Order: sequence, then structure tokens, then C-alpha cells
Amino acid sequence: MWQFDSITRIGGLAVTAEGHPRVIATAAGKAVEFGGVEDALFLNAHPLAGAETFTWEVIFRPDAGGAAEQRFFHFQENGTDSRMLFEIRVIDGKWALDSFAMSGTESKALLDRQKLHSLGVWHHVAAVYDGRQYRNYVDGVLEGAAEVHLAPQHAGRTSVGTRINRVDYFKGAVLSARMTNRALAPAEFLKVAPELAK
Repeated sequence: MWQFDSITRIGGLAVTAEGHPRVIATAAGKAVEFGGVEDALFLNAHPLAGAETFTWEVIFRPDAGGAAEQRFFHFQENGTDSRMLFEIRVIDGKWALDSFAMSGTESKALLDRQKLHSLGVWHHVAAVYDGRQYRNYVDGVLEGAAEVHLAPQHAGRTSVGTRINRVDYFKGAVLSARMTNRALAPAEFLKVAPELAK
């Protein structure tokens, strides 16, 4: 579990901060807020390296005023194009989740532009791979699914608040993330704390 309560250390790992991300107080504890221009965190780790199946969860708050396309969490295998991404698309003042995974020659993007969610509100997102099917969820509700073969990725890096190559910056805040080496059912997902919904 990664708690975003610092811009120097997360999940026991050293963090390199760029721009001016800042720690903020929320009703559920500290979070890191990103301004949408140059703010980012980088970690020299890929927490899902070696995973044949996985669940990747993030509790975050996308805010109004950001770009139409924003990458807010990115795992990148060293030396290859293999990667996993959480992105949003801002559409008519709301947002849609874009989850992307590439492993070797296989890749899949899950994006449904008709499934829109409120900005300025805390949400839970999840990407799940059970060895056969890749799925994504917003607030515990299935949004997309596709058959794909995603071979385990190797060691790599992480960026939060931007893509690993420093484009498509995120405007909003990240509270926590959990990476699990198995496919969790929605009932097992993290929950957005009730006090954050107030």
C-alpha cells in the first residue's frame, strides 16, 4: 500500500519530486496535490514487476481546470515499451477513465467516453488482470473488459502526476494506491472513506 503523505518517501521508497506537488490534509489523511503543469513524483520501482495477475487501485481526486488528456499514474518497464497507465479524459466538464496496459507485443486500452464522472470528487479506480481478461472499474463498477495476454513485466520505474516522459500532467490529488499480485473481486477493493464524500 502506498500512502501519499510525503513528497520524499512513499511506501518506504525514495521519491524524486519535480515542480511543486504538495502534501495536503484531507478528511481521510494526507494526500499529494498536483497542479497540472509540471508537478510530478518519480520512484525507481515498478511494484507490479513479475506479476502474472494483478489488481492496481488508486484513490484520487481529479480537479477542474486540467488538460483534456491527463496521465496520473504510470508504471514503465526499464528499456522497453511495456507499461501500465491510468489516465483520464476530460469531456464536457466530467472525466472518463482510460486504463492502458502493454506487455511485449500485446496491449489494450479500456476507455468508454460515455461513462463520465464528476471532477472535484474523490474516486476509486482499479485495473484488474486475471491472466486472461483485463478489466477496469470506477467506484467498484465495471467499465470495460477485454481478452488480452499480458506477460509479467520486469523491473522498472513509476511516475505519478504525469507520464514517465513528462507529458500530459495531472491536475488533482492522489491519496493512496494498492498493488496486489492477484485479481481481486470488487468486494475486496479499497473504499473511498465516507468522510471524503462530504
